[in-house]
Amino acid sequence: MAIQFQVKQPYIQMFYRILALSLVGTFIGIFVSLIAQVFLKTVRWMNDHLLISPSTRIQYDDEILLLISATILVPTIGGLVVGLIFQYMVKAKRSLGPPDTILMVQTQSQGESIRSGIMSSIAAVLSLGVGASVGQYGPLVYLGTIVGSALSKLKISIPNFQSICVASGVAAAIAAAFNAPIAGLVFAHEVILRHYSMQAFAPTAVAAAVAYSIVQFIFEQPLLFSVQFEGVQYPYEYFFFGLLGVLCAFLAIGFAKGIMVCTAYVQQSSIPIFLRPMIAGFILGIVAIKLPDVLGIGATTLRFATIDHAFEVNELALILIAKFAVTVLCISFGFAGGVFSPILLIGILFGALYESVIDLAVPLAITSVVPYAICGMMAAASPVIGAPLATILIVFELTHSYDLTIASMVAVVFSNLVAYRIFGRSMYDAQLLNRGFDLSLGRSHALAIYKKVSEIAHENFLKLSPDDKVGEATAKLDDGFHETGIVVDENDRFLGLVTLEKARDFESDQPVDVAFESVPLTFSEETNVAQAVEACRFFNLDIVPVVNSETQELMGVVWPYDVMRNYLLNERRLQAEEHETL
Repeated sequence: MAIQFQVKQPYIQMFYRILALSLVGTFIGIFVSLIAQVFLKTVRWMNDHLLISPSTRIQYDDEILLLISATILVPTIGGLVVGLIFQYMVKAKRSLGPPDTILMVQTQSQGESIRSGIMSSIAAVLSLGVGASVGQYGPLVYLGTIVGSALSKLKISIPNFQSICVASGVAAAIAAAFNAPIAGLVFAHEVILRHYSMQAFAPTAVAAAVAYSIVQFIFEQPLLFSVQFEGVQYPYEYFFFGLLGVLCAFLAIGFAKGIMVCTAYVQQSSIPIFLRPMIAGFILGIVAIKLPDVLGIGATTLRFATIDHAFEVNELALILIAKFAVTVLCISFGFAGGVFSPILLIGILFGALYESVIDLAVPLAITSVVPYAICGMMAAASPVIGAPLATILIVFELTHSYDLTIASMVAVVFSNLVAYRIFGRSMYDAQLLNRGFDLSLGRSHALAIYKKVSEIAHENFLKLSPDDKVGEATAKLDDGFHETGIVVDENDRFLGLVTLEKARDFESDQPVDVAFESVPLTFSEETNVAQAVEACRFFNLDIVPVVNSETQELMGVVWPYDVMRNYLLNERRLQAEEHETL
């Protein structure tokens, strides 16, 4: 007797998705980790050969003229090359990073072209290679975005496939850069996707784990820093950690606002785009003659900041102020790079400075500089990037210290509480707000604000001329397809509305303008869906014209039904995405 097994269609679909997403996550993890290694090793090679890294500069201590010349000329000339790349090879004319990734995923758009992304990444390598005070993690996140976006073009019938691929690329990039796969997984969901769904969880976890395995076991990438810490010795220090978190919130706010204000000022200035990074590079070089610690991401300075008495109080304060200033300068003047690496260094210096002041001013025993430096680093960084959970996990994965993780958690919580109330969730969200995408009230509202009514307007309406007679208009309106006609002049400028009910009140030989209806509501090219939904609540209209605010040219019409339908479809799509399973 033959036994037959019947496999149901839902199970076939489930196994297909599991296999497809696992393979996608694996491929992304491999590819992103390899690209990240090329990126990081190229930067290190440039730092070593262009006299940027401290270990190389020490070898040329006797050749003062060479050292000074390289310190000034390398970032200056490098800045000019970076500026030319943005002027002629990147459509956005600026560095691409996490805000662009967030916007791409949330709006399900194609984002910038792959060519622009690659050129922006090359500009980031050059910027970091010549010693600009910018971060390496933002560009790495966008490299992960490029890989994920390219792979998402495969014809695989899985919902939200683009978002999953991009998030997997981001998770792999963070895992490869920090040796922190769990933090990479959480960062992708916390910052990029803004939700935790089982469908996205599996491939991002696979991508992060694969990327981590490759850099850990094949390339043997060293940790960002290594600390020896036996634990917090005194319970009252947790109060100091919380206070440090509050102070770091203001440091992070000043950092983010400083960059945004200076960037806006530079963009409104008459300085050509290709000259801006060169100017910043020249000033950076002048500062670096006296304070070479401000060059690059400052990994050596970051490690020394976790050692007791490695810096005097005045040295910590001077390097902190200088690093803060040159980072704002480099980023706002157009060097390509992120904000995470610089704020890590600024935060760790601030934490070490805070510990020195506490040690001098408070008659209580202190464990060591280590927990204060690590708490300062993460409490300053987390409000800038909007990833408190990811930053806490980075501490645990880098240090393997439960005590340091708890201490950092206290500082990060207080930092984010203060920063969120004053500034918002992150610098990325503030940058997106300037582009018209406001995530502060939720994803669905952000999409409704970002989408313009003109994008859903159509031309399926009856167009009338002011030369038409009422009888002609009535005949056209009485065809059963239209109840309202739109009157425009010979230049297609909007003049008014005519309804069938109104037209029947006039003689057929009268001009059509006598039958104009009052128009209580029109939309412009700047009206968004959220504004349209709110406006339609107060007017009982069949049709709303969309009119150019400058020329009064008719761009199309929308029905209130169109507006509400678009809003609800976005709402349902987001709900389905957040609850999607395999």
